[in-house]
Amino acid sequence: MAEYEGVQQAKKQDFSKRKLTDLPPELFARAKQVESLDLQVNQLKQVSLISQLENLKELFLSWNKLSEFPLEIKELGCLEVLYLNQNSVECIPNGVFAMLGKLRRLNLSSNLLSELPSDLQKCVRLEFLNLSSNRLRDLQGALGLPKLRELYVDNNRLVELPAELFLNTGLADFRAAGNPLRRPPEEVCAGGLKEVRSYFSQMGAGGQTQPAPRVKVMFLGSSMAGKSTLCRSLRAGHAVEVGVTDRTVGIDICEVKKQGVQMLFWDFAGQEEYYLTHHVFITPHAFVILAINLASYSISEPQSFKDNVSFWINNMMMRAPCSVVLPVGTHADQCPDAHLKEEDINRKAKAMLEDRRSKLEQRISNIKDKDDPTPFTKQLNRLYQLTTYNLTVLDVMLMDCTKPAEIEKLQEHILKHIYNKDLFPNLERTLPQSYQAAESSVRDLKRNKNTPEHGIVDINELKKHTLVKDLDTEDWHSILRYLHRIGIIVWYEEIEALRVKVFTKPSFLITLFKTVVRHDLVRCLEEIPHNILQKVNSLGRQRGAWVSNLKGKATLHNSAIAALAHRSLAQLDVAKDKSIMRALAGSTNKEGELVCLLRHFDICLPTTLASPLNPNAQEFDPGREWSPSRPSVPTLVNRDTAYLFPSYLKDAGVVSNMWGEDNMEDLRVTVYFLPEIPYGVFHRLIVRACSLYSTYWVGRDYFLLGYSSTLVLLRQGSEGEDQYIQIRCRRPAASADFRRSWDLILAVMWKLSELAEQWPGLFQITCSPCRQQGCLHDFQWSDIRNLGGLDIYKVVKEEKLVCNNGHTCRTELLFPKVPNDPKTDSAQLVTNQNITTDHMIVHVVSP
Repeated sequence: MAEYEGVQQAKKQDFSKRKLTDLPPELFARAKQVESLDLQVNQLKQVSLISQLENLKELFLSWNKLSEFPLEIKELGCLEVLYLNQNSVECIPNGVFAMLGKLRRLNLSSNLLSELPSDLQKCVRLEFLNLSSNRLRDLQGALGLPKLRELYVDNNRLVELPAELFLNTGLADFRAAGNPLRRPPEEVCAGGLKEVRSYFSQMGAGGQTQPAPRVKVMFLGSSMAGKSTLCRSLRAGHAVEVGVTDRTVGIDICEVKKQGVQMLFWDFAGQEEYYLTHHVFITPHAFVILAINLASYSISEPQSFKDNVSFWINNMMMRAPCSVVLPVGTHADQCPDAHLKEEDINRKAKAMLEDRRSKLEQRISNIKDKDDPTPFTKQLNRLYQLTTYNLTVLDVMLMDCTKPAEIEKLQEHILKHIYNKDLFPNLERTLPQSYQAAESSVRDLKRNKNTPEHGIVDINELKKHTLVKDLDTEDWHSILRYLHRIGIIVWYEEIEALRVKVFTKPSFLITLFKTVVRHDLVRCLEEIPHNILQKVNSLGRQRGAWVSNLKGKATLHNSAIAALAHRSLAQLDVAKDKSIMRALAGSTNKEGELVCLLRHFDICLPTTLASPLNPNAQEFDPGREWSPSRPSVPTLVNRDTAYLFPSYLKDAGVVSNMWGEDNMEDLRVTVYFLPEIPYGVFHRLIVRACSLYSTYWVGRDYFLLGYSSTLVLLRQGSEGEDQYIQIRCRRPAASADFRRSWDLILAVMWKLSELAEQWPGLFQITCSPCRQQGCLHDFQWSDIRNLGGLDIYKVVKEEKLVCNNGHTCRTELLFPKVPNDPKTDSAQLVTNQNITTDHMIVHVVSP
């Protein structure tokens, strides 16, 4: 028996995390018996004599200091698994992989490879290949692998993908984010493997086209900075004066063609109330005109740069980090010191970008310097990805918007940068003819005088208008998703009530949003006329109650939203189509499509949910498990159903009073954000968290939710430059209750992690602070999304942890570890998220 155990130990050798600079001599004592060798997290620069391990099947060399590929590996003819990620290998010579015919899994991610060796194709058994985070410009070396199932090429320099990888192959999982792709465009790749296959299939079936270069031009900036003046002047080709009363409400959209470039102009309103929906329409690789009112800009006040410049740059850095930003100093004719302000903005913007770069590099260094960085591999890959993003902030351009010559100069300046391939490498895209035909049909439909102003079209009717009618449903849907991602149409297939409808005029969707999301909502409610009230079966006194509830509780009744929709759309031709109008606005007992959209984007949540009788509901039987059924959408609602809009809350006193004083014994987790918390994330987190638990109290920057007798507090705050969301829970009285407390915390963390994924340039750091009073040390978390089920409670095995300052803390106070021998069952695990919310109880804070 002892001899058998010795043989098994000899087969699997683990020398990881030992700071080795050479292979240990004892490894070769039984060289022919070794089948698996783990050398991860060391300081190896070469692996001499490794060819002696002639029966080696698995070799793990991740997290070392290899700059050259170890040529002796080609002598390991039995090798099936090779991990060389997280090194600095620049080149792999031909002749290595030709000798590794049994290789099944190969990880070369996070190296410096610019090309693949041609003999990689000899690895005919290869199933898994990870080439992410290198410098590859093509994938020719990866062709002809008959058993390849998983391929990852994120964060390289790929412009084209070969069709041979996808057509008639067994590839089952593929990722290519972070590449300047033109064929297929990254908007196609964003849909996953199925859409990439559909793209290449249609390329082969109907030829290909190279449409005119196109770019989305977004006008951003604070209120009254001159965005609309710039937008309309560029569209007209001469100076256009825009009055104060004619400023943008929500977002204005138009399409302009200049010198062969199709430009989609998106003019975003500058009032804070509209920021909540802006991120929905900010897309990658945009050209951003950042309007800065120089007349009100102050060099001596740091807040002026933050409000007028850094807030917008940070938002683009988080949401569309590969975009180009052109700051335009408006009202320059009113500023004798305009050039001083120009220099100040340029200097601070450059310093801001350099500060972000240095912070990312420092965080990378911090992870690499850990004794065991492997739990943070995903975080490190994320940081590497962030360093590849290249938000470009151009020098400030001073403008006098009243002079036609200045407008012409601005136009030429924009076009010069758009045609710069270093800034817009994927400006020109290769598309199947079917894609181009569908886009042309949509444009023709928009120009057609018979097309309703709302532009809402059934997807099957839209298909009839296209020149390509023999597409199957899945290929047609792939085209619609592409047109949606580039901003030509809007199609929300994930919203059941809107699945069969396409918004061919995205500007109408903005009209819908600004029905409720606007800076003057109270005034709009007060001005609803009596004839509109009658349409929603309401009285004048109810209108007064709507105003009162909005001011005091940040809630809007369903009938109030319906009335606002009727009033907002009354001047449009949509009012003539009563069926469309009813579907959009809803009624006193039926949720409208407008509310479906608001809920889909986490802008509001119902404060009560009706429970109508469902004839298909499961019969209750005490002897078996029972789960509540849900009504089909569109949701039936009570007449008095109201929706909470967290962004309109003004105070948090009730939440603070309900929670009481913080305690050092509280379980607490702090999530820090770099560069900052995106606007509206906390309010959207409130909406999502309320879907998990039945009782909650909501305030401006505080939120309290409960499950049984356990309460969890969420708080948004800052410490100097560090912005964070903190999650706290009272320390359980009994050891058996720790699981329930951590379940609540993890549920919120999971929702926050889902939200953060919508900002590609955002980085999170999750920490649990030391329990010792006054100690500033934090215990850093790895990525919880790598874990699931009970694994989340097995991250840390130790019963106690010691901080850098020597303080000892019990593990279950820092991480989701259940104490030994819990006596009772825990609450529902976070990863299941089956907590029902059929009866919501909401306590909204009054100002």
